Amino acid sequence: MPSSTSPNIVLIVADNLGWGELGCYGGGALRGAPTPRIDQLAREGLLLQNFNVESDCVPTRSALMSGRHPIRTGCLQSVPPGLPQGLTRREITLAQLLSAAGYATAHYGKWHLGDTEGRYPSDRGFDEWYGIPRTTDESQFTASVGFDPSVVDLPYVMEGVAGEPSRQVKLYDLEARRGIDAELVDRSCQFMQRHVEARRPFFLYLPLVHLHFPTLPHQDFAGRTGHGDFADAMAEMDHRVGQVVDEVQRLGIADDTLFIFCSDNGPEFRAPYRGTAGPWRGTYHTAMEGSLRVPFIARWPGRIAPGRVSNEILHVTDVFTTLAAIGGAPVPTDRPIDGVDQRAFLFGESQKSAREGFLFYIKQDMRAAKWRDWKLHFHWEPEVNRGQGKLESPYLFNLTRDPKEETDVLVFNTWVMGPILRMVRDFNASCLEHPNTPPGEPDR
Repeated sequence: MPSSTSPNIVLIVADNLGWGELGCYGGGALRGAPTPRIDQLAREGLLLQNFNVESDCVPTRSALMSGRHPIRTGCLQSVPPGLPQGLTRREITLAQLLSAAGYATAHYGKWHLGDTEGRYPSDRGFDEWYGIPRTTDESQFTASVGFDPSVVDLPYVMEGVAGEPSRQVKLYDLEARRGIDAELVDRSCQFMQRHVEARRPFFLYLPLVHLHFPTLPHQDFAGRTGHGDFADAMAEMDHRVGQVVDEVQRLGIADDTLFIFCSDNGPEFRAPYRGTAGPWRGTYHTAMEGSLRVPFIARWPGRIAPGRVSNEILHVTDVFTTLAAIGGAPVPTDRPIDGVDQRAFLFGESQKSAREGFLFYIKQDMRAAKWRDWKLHFHWEPEVNRGQGKLESPYLFNLTRDPKEETDVLVFNTWVMGPILRMVRDFNASCLEHPNTPPGEPDR
């Protein structure tokens, strides 16, 4: 079986799961859906209270796969089917690194980093994939009144293997949307079984569809909670995570498996699927803490101490660098990598994170910067589409004393501008030395 030098890696990423939804983050039954399986996972490992992501599905997934802020890679937002999108082939993915290090790799779920030949998961380091190339709201297309299939590409569930063209499996409609997470978990368990039998370490990337709108549960979970589709879908998500945990246990590989569960973005803001970020203000598509902070749980018996909770700052780009290091894969040295190696923190050798802060963009705009307990906003948009634009005088908040980001304290703490603006200066210099990829850049 794999040793601690080449552990199996299971990375489950929920879609738009807010900080306040799970029981272990103060939600669960209070949100109408207990989450006992994920709560147990948290008790068995490390729970992060200050894990930070990007503003949208595409930017976060690109940051995770490349270790680079999306402003560098051009992966700034979701775009309609048929238009250029995703990571260019010049970017080096986490799957490519781990595959080169001897890992079997699989992607089951939502990709959203390219929907043309050459940019599907099986073209980018994954041995196999099954799921949707773009996003979940496309499942509503064919049920929409007045939908015209002649002017837009129909959405499909797809699959592929490395070295062959990816193919369409079935129409991605509302029925398929209800059942897809069950399919993803079944395929994930089969993948793990095959490679345990082959005695080969594996990287399983399982980006679930829940809780992205339309947040519709599997028929087996419809009505389960009595609190509507959103709560039923959350109960299903907890069950699906539990199925993967159970299969890891059944295969006898728990001690040789780093198991991570996290979210790609803050909570949904669209009614009737609106979620919650708990004590934090805002939803995804903003620069508020409710957008940046999402759940993150990591378990590795014998390597990660159980029951640990930390408010140290980590960023989604760190997942790339840290997992590459754990898998014995060197990160690229010919380009800036924004993620930092967090192994010492993860394994309890250090109680401090290897980073103190980061910059936060939405599309082309640097919206905010976090440093230690402080947050500096250069633009102000506490709710989606209700912004004041760029601020002449930035707003500064202390996130420990003011988690809702309500009271600007810059006039009393102008010293904080020093370290934050040095971060900005250094990042801008890096972008000048290594020019950013424009959005929609074709492969060459």
